[in-house]
Amino acid sequence: MADIGLLHHLLIALGIGLLIGAERERRKAQRPSSAGLRSFTIASVMGCASALTPWGWMSGVVLACITALALFSNWQRRASADPGITTEIALIATPLLGALSVSAPDLAGAAAVLITIILAAREPLHRFVGQMVTADEVADVLLIAGATLIVLPMLPDRPMGPFAALNPHAIWLVVIMILGINAVGQIATRLLGARLGVPMLGLVSGFISSSATIGAMGAWVRANPASLAAGVAAAVLSTVANYVQMAIVINLTDHRAFLATAAPVAAAGLAAAVSGGWFMLAAWRETSAEPPTFSRSFNVMIALVFAAMLAGMLILVVAMQAWFGTMGMVAAAAIGGVLDVHAAVISIATLVGERAITPAQAIVPVLIACTTSSVAKMLFAATAGTKAFATRVIPAQAGIVVASWLAGLTALQIL
Repeated sequence: MADIGLLHHLLIALGIGLLIGAERERRKAQRPSSAGLRSFTIASVMGCASALTPWGWMSGVVLACITALALFSNWQRRASADPGITTEIALIATPLLGALSVSAPDLAGAAAVLITIILAAREPLHRFVGQMVTADEVADVLLIAGATLIVLPMLPDRPMGPFAALNPHAIWLVVIMILGINAVGQIATRLLGARLGVPMLGLVSGFISSSATIGAMGAWVRANPASLAAGVAAAVLSTVANYVQMAIVINLTDHRAFLATAAPVAAAGLAAAVSGGWFMLAAWRETSAEPPTFSRSFNVMIALVFAAMLAGMLILVVAMQAWFGTMGMVAAAAIGGVLDVHAAVISIATLVGERAITPAQAIVPVLIACTTSSVAKMLFAATAGTKAFATRVIPAQAGIVVASWLAGLTALQIL
């Protein structure tokens, strides 16, 4: 049985070497290199064999020797037109994966596959980063990476603050999500153009703030009247994202609250998708202007303001529920719907998770928050956009409210 185990590890290491080596052998035909299929296979098997020996230093010796050979190979090619070190780095990683196949074969295999995919995707990756991604978008990625890898681990992941209503770790995750969605939306808009890009920008921006998106699209339509349908489609589709995100955050907060409110939330999202899709089809017949853009400082500010509003709403809803019972919670939900409906529904779902209210009791507050949120969107449409913009967005929002209440009252009767 021991021999079978040794053979198993060696076969995994052999597969790792062959996988990475085959990709490098193909690349070797385009760019001269001293390492190919056989070199990578032998390096992986050597790493595995060294890890199987009783001498722990053997793996270090093998890695040092292969590293020295890789550096010498790169030194020999220093005058070539493409003196990159990708092959050398892959050659150094191969014995490490071979050694890892002894203690964690699944991880070693998965890592080998990922490395091979990265190696094989050289041309698309270089083209995407070099030609399709701007310097500002790279800065966005670095900003998100810093928020995720530096700030997030430093924040406590526990209830704290007034009424123990705040979890800094969870609130910062919302900030990261907003920044990430906005970065993806900016790239998609630039690549797809105004006809498709503007509706897609509205859909993506709805994850950040549907009300702000409607206001921004209204202003854009006012400046570009010929792009009315595209702006209306973006405004209405932002509400689809609004309800998709609402379903996600309710489910993440409390699954029982999600099951109780799934019908009204889904009905509202479906109504928004149907009306938004109708205007999106109309946008194809337009000659659209350039899509709107938002600066990075605007995006960061939106994310931080949303986090502050979420924190305030969590404290407000818990406090009013503690002081005034169910009526206080309903009033807080109505106020929260105007400010930001996600913060309101998260706070309501939190009460369900804490057994302060039943799942059925969460339906009406959620509906009220959604209704006041739609009223706020109607006001944004009427004040920011043209009359033609408002006369299209307002009926769509009214239809969303009606659909949500019909489904919500039906769910109440069933529960």
